[in-house]
This record gives sequence, structure tokens and C-alpha cells, in this order.
Amino acid sequence: MGYEREHAPGTPSWVDLTSPDVVVTARFYGGLFGWETAVLGPVERTGGYLAFQTENRYVAGLGRLTGDEPPSWTTYFAVPDADEIEAAVVANGGATLVAPTEMPGVGRMALFIDPPGAVFGVWQSGEVRGAELIEAPGAMCWNQMASRNIEASKRFYGSVFGWAGVTTPYETSSYTAFRHNGAEVAGMVEMDRSWPRDLPSHWMTYFGVDDCDAAADLAVDLGGAVAVEPFDMPQVGRTAVLGDPHGAVFSILAVAPERASTAIRAEPSVVVDEEPHALDDELFPFSRVEATRRGH
Repeated sequence: MGYEREHAPGTPSWVDLTSPDVVVTARFYGGLFGWETAVLGPVERTGGYLAFQTENRYVAGLGRLTGDEPPSWTTYFAVPDADEIEAAVVANGGATLVAPTEMPGVGRMALFIDPPGAVFGVWQSGEVRGAELIEAPGAMCWNQMASRNIEASKRFYGSVFGWAGVTTPYETSSYTAFRHNGAEVAGMVEMDRSWPRDLPSHWMTYFGVDDCDAAADLAVDLGGAVAVEPFDMPQVGRTAVLGDPHGAVFSILAVAPERASTAIRAEPSVVVDEEPHALDDELFPFSRVEATRRGH
């Protein structure tokens, strides 16, 4: 378990969710993780942006979805200057989705898309430093990218955040450990032929749970769905991929005791059954990314 007041530059510091119905969404995650919902800063300044809390500590954000964009979880990385990062993103082949934006008294945020097509954000902290609880049940425990071009991803994030990517074979594809200042800060799996063709590169957020199977069953009872059934990753833990009632996708992980303080090593392909999951199209609604890619 880790209590974070400061996040080092270039490390995951925050995750948030966009939803068309924040009441339904808050009820689902409250039931699943025991989260409570609080207003993050004055409404007139933040537009009603909410924060999920557990143990009275911020763990994630919740914003109201507008327009036709699909509900989704976004990973944010801590940066000292969002404007400098935007310049680096553009210079290295990425694009800006939301320019650095001030949330008075809270911080500054921006959203980008990397060259292979994965959406990510950056957070320049103000009063809110980022997640205050990590690597614990009900809190963010890992952030991992799935990429269709791992070499392009390594070059991009190496230039933007200073990461070093070390790639090793993993089953039919590969796993890349992203390291920064000597620590493993994120991971990446190569999207091989087993992944759906229309699924673009993306970041996945993992939340810790005590019992993966029980949490997956509870998610269904609460109106969500299971995209990838719980399975074991040796020396890592037991994981599953879930969808909330509006289709936003996230993963859960019950960390193996021997790896309780280390990162997970791989994200499974979402195609694990011979017959397609009835909700797969709804659970992976990446039209925002595809539209952005067509526009660049």
C-alpha cells in the first residue's frame, strides 16, 4: 500500500473517467470499490468535476461526458509544465486533444494522442497532487499500454517523459517495461493478431482488489460486464477486464502475495474465447480515438 502526496515527473499520478450519467457511475464504483464521491474544488471553477475517495483519500476523478465521445478511463502522468510537454508531444509526432487547461486552485491538465493512437493525459499539480492512495484495494495499482507499434511508442515516450523501454518476449507478442530514474513506472504489451483489428492502441488502468473473482461477479451484479474472465498470471496475481454500466473498460488485479509490492507484467488480449463476447463492441468504444486519427 502506498500513500502518495507527491508524484515524480513522468509517473502515473491520476486517472479519471468520463460518464454520461455520473449518478449511475458513482453508484456502480461505490458498490464495487467502496468509493465515495466528492466535489473536487468549487463547481464554478471545475465545471462539476468530481473525485472518487476511499479512506478519505483521492483515488480517481469523474467528469460528465458531453457530445458523442464514448465513456472511458484516462491515465494522467505527472509533469512540472504541461505546456512544455505539449510542445514535446507535437514535436515527436503526437497530437493535442485538449490543450493545457487551468482548473483554478486544483491544477492544469491536458489530453494528447500518441503516434500509434493511444490517448493519455498529463497533470500539472496545484492543490491536488494526484492520487493519494495507490497500490491498494480500491486504488490504482498499475497502468499499462497496449500498442500496435511498440518501437514508435518507445521512441515517443522516451522523448516526452525520458522513459527507457526494455522489451522481452511474452507468449506470442512482447512485454516492455518502461523505466524512469531506475524504477518501473508503466508497462506495454504488443498487440498481435489475437487482438481485434478495430481496437486501437490504448492505455489500461488497473485497480487493486482483494478477490478478483468476487469483484468480477459483483461488477455484473451492479450492472457492469466481464470482458475477460478472471485468470492467473504466474507470480503476478489474478486479473480480469471489466466494463462499467456505460461501457468504460478497466482492469482489476488481486496481487499475488509474493509480488504485493511490484508491478504487473502483462495485459491479456481481449480475445480469449472462441466465440465473441456479446458485449465486446460495447465494451471497447474507441470511436473518439479513431475519429481523431482520421483527422490527423
